[in-house]
Amino acid sequence: QVQLVESGGGLVQPGGSLRLSCVASGFGVDYTAMAWFRQAPGKERGGVSCISGRNDNTYYSESVKGRFIISRDNAKNTVYLQMNNLKPEDTAVYYCAGGDQCSPHTHQYNYWGQGTQVTVSS
Repeated sequence: QVQLVESGGGLVQPGGSLRLSCVASGFGVDYTAMAWFRQAPGKERGGVSCISGRNDNTYYSESVKGRFIISRDNAKNTVYLQMNNLKPEDTAVYYCAGGDQCSPHTHQYNYWGQGTQVTVSS
């Protein structure tokens, strides 16, 4: 059974850091494009970052470039999103997704997690 389980969200002050984790089961993250999306209230779900399958090419949205880092631990079948210098506009539900190739479009991904809430506020 394919499953993605995110964790690591929470409340953090502006300028703080969080690390999100996404544990996969039922498939291997090493040959799968793994991405993080986020959705704020009243907004569409948008791509944040992606790491491609078979190699370690990474992609970031302009709004998080230089602050967020995506990585993958194949032994743990887990993908991470290290989020630094967080801003209030980063507040959203963050979703992990898996697909054939990195894409900013949600319909390109076959697998989705349930999401984890990240709130950046003083």
